[in-house]
Amino acid sequence: MDRKRYDEFVKTFFECDATAVTEIFSEFLAAMAAEESLPPGHVMSQNYATARANPEIHTLPGNLKDARDAVFPYFWGTDGWSSPLHLENVRGPANYASFIGAVACLLKNPNLCTDTYSQRSNELEVKAITALANLIFYNTQDPWGIFTLGGTHSNMYGARIGIEKVLPGAMRNGINGEPVTGVVSEASHYSNQTVAGWVGIGTKNLHAVPTDNRMSMRIDCLIATLDRLYSQGHKVAYVVATFGTTDAFGFDNVAEIRRVIEGKAAEYGAPVPHLHADAAVGWALCFLADYDTERNPLKMTPELLPVINQAQQLCQGLKSADSVTLDFHKMGRGHYPSSAFIVNQRSDLQYLARKVEDTPYFSDADSRRDPALFTLETSRPGLGPYTVMASLNGIGMQGWQMLVSYSLELADILKRKLNNLEYCLVLNQNTPGASVCWWVLPKGRNAREIFERLVNGELPPEDAHRYFAEVRRLFDKREKTMDSTRDARLSFTTNVGYRPLGFDIPAWKAVFFNPKTDEAVIDRLVYSIEELA
Repeated sequence: MDRKRYDEFVKTFFECDATAVTEIFSEFLAAMAAEESLPPGHVMSQNYATARANPEIHTLPGNLKDARDAVFPYFWGTDGWSSPLHLENVRGPANYASFIGAVACLLKNPNLCTDTYSQRSNELEVKAITALANLIFYNTQDPWGIFTLGGTHSNMYGARIGIEKVLPGAMRNGINGEPVTGVVSEASHYSNQTVAGWVGIGTKNLHAVPTDNRMSMRIDCLIATLDRLYSQGHKVAYVVATFGTTDAFGFDNVAEIRRVIEGKAAEYGAPVPHLHADAAVGWALCFLADYDTERNPLKMTPELLPVINQAQQLCQGLKSADSVTLDFHKMGRGHYPSSAFIVNQRSDLQYLARKVEDTPYFSDADSRRDPALFTLETSRPGLGPYTVMASLNGIGMQGWQMLVSYSLELADILKRKLNNLEYCLVLNQNTPGASVCWWVLPKGRNAREIFERLVNGELPPEDAHRYFAEVRRLFDKREKTMDSTRDARLSFTTNVGYRPLGFDIPAWKAVFFNPKTDEAVIDRLVYSIEELA
């Protein structure tokens, strides 16, 4: 081998040339700055056939600018969601404190499986998990957890612990045909179906409990479901309480679910199901848990204070959960992936534990601290703890309170404005969250009256589906006629999470995750509806 050529190659790609890296980084940052001044662009054309047909790899070693050129067209063709007109979903721009944390992590590239591979980055994960646990569990005594690759992974951890609680040894022996079941609400995230399949209980053994008109699990139906399952000999491994549904921001009553599952388990002489709270969306309301609404130091509007009080009452319920899924890349406006799985009591991790001899090339692993001995993943990036701790401390508690309350305020303003339109109906009026789901019908229709007839069983199915079609048609019409430089991007859901008489209720949806969205965007949205209908 030509050693001189090899040394030049290594210098180019494995030594930190701050000038070269900074120059290229400045180009990417300039592109981001340019994008922030533009309205949301249409999705650029994507030619997957060409991508498959031309997976080129250069023959000769190049330099860092070649690396830049290989990815820049795709970077420019990917929306950063920086425009205040983005209201489509639980997605917003990542904050720049998170960016600082992500860059620091990528420079060192730790693997959080063991101390050996991560060193103080593993310590940072413990710090980040404890900070989040104290936020959601209110200073619990012995929390623990890890950052995972997404909310689905986090929910899977909760389900897996539950299976082991009701079927000890299942991790090694398998389920072996035992009737193991899980319970969720009808408004829960579809990832719970994925989890049921992947952990081996089967999707048919995941039982969905109906919700009320606040998209909250009906406790009477939960009681009936548990009675039915226990009387049929099922082992109820886990119950998932949703803390902020993805569409309508509905909240299950976690404390009441805890009371019910403990009571029913005692009644039937069964182990208490593991209570997991899927707070991937709603966890950030906990920043407001200690906000003094009487003193109101941040001068929240009088209309917003009752919403904050309602959120505070809901947050108290999280103390009753055994574990929680938390997606910082949603309302934390952090970088992907920054999902956390957190247990209220560290002892619950024993249900996932392996022995050191089961992981021979981690022979130095220590069960007191090394996640490799209980995690699903062997390789885990450090982006979660780095982006979370940078964001938490860069923005600060009052900063987070302003961010979260502003989202709630904008959602509340839109709800109040839509309530003034007879042909519109807000479907999640009583959920304190960042999203609004609503109907738009043609002018002349009384949306509230139609909905009440639907709920009361007074509306023939053919009429119901005709109204649903009108809601969709008007949404599609707005999409085709909207001014992309002025009109907010919305999304549409075919099932808002409340199913009266078995009907899937469609809805328009706006989600206020972007901190630069303002009331002028809402006014323009309402105006566009008035012109449309």
